[in-house]
Amino acid sequence: MDKLYWLDQIKLQDRAKVGDKAFYLSRIKQRGYPVVPGFVVSEEVLRSFLETLNSSESLVANLPNSSLHLDVGNWRQLQQVAGRLRQEIIHATVPSQWLNTILVAAREWQTDSLIFRPSLALATATNRLGNTSGLLDATFCRCEEGAIAHTLKHTWSQLFRARSLLYWQRMGVNLQEVNLAILVQPVQNAIASGSLMANTSDWKIDATWGLGVALTQGEVTPDTYKIQQDTGIVLERQLGNKMLIYHLDSSASLNSESLRQSVFTVDNSCVAAYLVENAHQQQYALAEEYLQQVITLGHQLESELGKIFTIEWTIAEDNSTPHLYITQVSTPQSAIPNLQFIKGVGAARGRVTANAHVVNDSQKKPEQLPKGVILVVPTVTPDWLPLLQQVVGIVTAQGGLTSHAAILARELGIPAVINVAEATLLIPNGERLLIDGDRGEVYLLKPDEATTTENQQQQLPTPSFHPVVNRQMPMIATQLLVNLSQLSLIEQVQNLPVDGVGLLRSELMLLPLLQGQHPNFWLLDGRKSKLLEQWSEQIIQFARAFTPRPVFYRSLDWRSHELSANNSQSAPQSILGDRGTFSYVRNSDVFELELTAIANAQKAGYDNINLLLPFVRSVAEFTFCRQKAEQFGLTQIPQFQLWIMAEVPSVLFLLPEYVKAGVAGISIGTNDLTQLLLGVDREQGDITKVLNERHPAVMAAIAQLIQMSQIAGIPCSICGQAPAIYPEIIDQLVQWGITSISVEPEAVERTYQAIARAEHRLLLQAARRQMGECG
Repeated sequence: MDKLYWLDQIKLQDRAKVGDKAFYLSRIKQRGYPVVPGFVVSEEVLRSFLETLNSSESLVANLPNSSLHLDVGNWRQLQQVAGRLRQEIIHATVPSQWLNTILVAAREWQTDSLIFRPSLALATATNRLGNTSGLLDATFCRCEEGAIAHTLKHTWSQLFRARSLLYWQRMGVNLQEVNLAILVQPVQNAIASGSLMANTSDWKIDATWGLGVALTQGEVTPDTYKIQQDTGIVLERQLGNKMLIYHLDSSASLNSESLRQSVFTVDNSCVAAYLVENAHQQQYALAEEYLQQVITLGHQLESELGKIFTIEWTIAEDNSTPHLYITQVSTPQSAIPNLQFIKGVGAARGRVTANAHVVNDSQKKPEQLPKGVILVVPTVTPDWLPLLQQVVGIVTAQGGLTSHAAILARELGIPAVINVAEATLLIPNGERLLIDGDRGEVYLLKPDEATTTENQQQQLPTPSFHPVVNRQMPMIATQLLVNLSQLSLIEQVQNLPVDGVGLLRSELMLLPLLQGQHPNFWLLDGRKSKLLEQWSEQIIQFARAFTPRPVFYRSLDWRSHELSANNSQSAPQSILGDRGTFSYVRNSDVFELELTAIANAQKAGYDNINLLLPFVRSVAEFTFCRQKAEQFGLTQIPQFQLWIMAEVPSVLFLLPEYVKAGVAGISIGTNDLTQLLLGVDREQGDITKVLNERHPAVMAAIAQLIQMSQIAGIPCSICGQAPAIYPEIIDQLVQWGITSISVEPEAVERTYQAIARAEHRLLLQAARRQMGECG
């Protein structure tokens, strides 16, 4: 094994061997900035390791000389190859002399805990690596030979995960060109961790308690600070929702009164998560002196990194004296100089580079869009869906996290940045853009950068759409369902670890075939039979894909102005409109056609379709719809269930009456429930930043609905965006007894893990209570 590369000794010519992450940290450390010490297990070690796997049957053995061409559209093949590659690595033996070298070096720090950070580079053409954020994960381990061996192999094996293989293929990178090194550093407990995102105007600082794991995994909403770049003055500060804190083992830097019991460990390693007491959640993670230290450090780094950069930092407990350390550095302008930067709200994950297609008036929807562009538009309504199939990213000037633009982008799996003030004025049509849906950032590329990236589609695949590969998933009792509408996504989604479809959005399902016309126009135009045939076939395809798992089909819920061809152009622009079951009572023609389509699916042999009624305002409306369902024979199938969306606040008072009238279950729609309880429009991004689903009134309403459902003996699901956007509330949902949680495809895996952790915590609580009673 070649020598280790210590951070304070890495040279420019070593960059390809140690990877970009380690190289940039080394560069900063050697100039005197506070970086945790570390050494790098170079990419040469991985290549030597792979060469030891010399079995003729080994897939991995030929990797140094093979690009491993895969049909990435064949999901089963991708999973099988990725699984086998990773198993070969995990079950192989790391030479003992390698482990001894690493162990001896690590023991110089006199630490019990280490972190292994993947550090990537390309052997050639490093500008083609693109954004690999989130592709490979850091791993904690104990400073012991067996733990080091396991963590080494686990980190190396991530290079061959399904999402990694897919990424290399999408980027046109041959696998043998990818250099994976590992940065090894000691780990100390932290008071707080977070990031500083600097640009030419305002800075943003995020902070959370403890180690930065909860922030990286999206399990907490951090405290945020808006800083004036030139003066360092704090312009705004907003308290986050920090329910979890990560610490080493059972140790804790906060006093014991601030923490509740351990929830789970990370990677069965030396790091555990704890629940933070409510009182401590109301405190900012960064004391004023530490906030000023982060700001000062940011100003110092401007001379090294320029005006645009991002650092991750931690305030570590160093011999009882806290010290601020930099843990990661990224500089967009070092790869793409002279960027112009615009800030918005990240609404759908991923990162993509493409040309902008600007539409200045949302009301003047174009007939078609060029393929592969980033759409820049004031706002998006549901009837834009067919056009969105052509784009690779979305930027809107308006909208909140539960706006239609955000929902459609998350379901389609394309990056989106919303609430970008004056986006259509600031972004010229045809401009080369880089948008980051994770950070809510839009970069305007200058002509020289646009030329160098002309043939590079830097789009990070959406890993959460992929079935979980080669991982032991814990059993969960709470059902996990998926929100869906597009037939094109069935193949990718049906193998996810879900118990069915919790929300089949009929409006979005129909839009591609309606050709911009309301179903009423089809009926008036004498095309009823054709519409019914296609409608029935679409429902059947969803039923077939998920059988025997249930599919909850939500009947049509268009507001009067959301379909451009619906009625007259003078329809009132109301957030309510003529929608939900009230519209069925006024004119039941389309609803009856819808019921016939469901009945046709039943006649085709599918008994897993249930009906979910939207925006029910009164028991009389529900009774009307129930009688219609009976009239069209849906209730003759014993498995059929008729549910309602719990989104109009009156359901908080009427649920017992609904149950008496025949409601078999409810699904809480947090998007509408929130805007009606708090008097906000979910399309208005500025106000929904403050008045969102975590508001005490909304959470109290959700708790009440779950409790009332339990008393009534009916299931209670939740299918709004709240669990996906604010995963920290899942702990409370499970504790209250939610029956099922339904989320977008991209949020399935992280929601599954959040449910598992919440249930594990409840089991621990129950066990401790029982032990206490026995004692």
